Amino acid sequence: MSTTQPEQGSSARLLDALYFAAEMHRDHRRKGAIAAPYINHPITVAHQLAAAGMDQNGDLLIAAVLHDVVEDTDTTLEELGRRFGPRVADIVGEVTDDKNVDWRSRKRMVVETIAGKSREAQLIKLSDLIANVTDLVQHPPNWTPEHQSGYLAWAEAVVNAMAGVHPALESRFADVFQQVRESTKTAKRA
Repeated sequence: MSTTQPEQGSSARLLDALYFAAEMHRDHRRKGAIAAPYINHPITVAHQLAAAGMDQNGDLLIAAVLHDVVEDTDTTLEELGRRFGPRVADIVGEVTDDKNVDWRSRKRMVVETIAGKSREAQLIKLSDLIANVTDLVQHPPNWTPEHQSGYLAWAEAVVNAMAGVHPALESRFADVFQQVRESTKTAKRA
């Protein structure tokens, strides 16, 4: 359980972050057959963290809700800092990929740098990976088997690089990772 004390007005700040993220992602959809509204993803990431005992860490939950807005919209870290505070902006910055770097290099950099990032950034990345791998089972995108296999290998490497950050969430990742592996084996036999 988190030892962080609730902040005054943290519920209002979290609701403001949810509203902001919903506005920023309003035209975005998740990959997959159902093309779910994108906002479901950051809500899932924050919900998993709250359910894992971090429900009193307002900055963490706010950063979880906002974790993709800089990477996927015109929002800047400076804007997040002004609206949600410098700590939230710092955490979001830690989990934001540099889109000026090619995809393979970005993914390699995540594996190489995640262990040196803040605990909050690691927790968001872990929850993000749980959500993404869960979607591979429940709402699979139209990926080639090679793309899916590559993503899974990368996700596993990221989780291994930050081993010990939250054993219960790591166990949850291992469970959904195994589900994807089993569903992949079943699909190959069909």
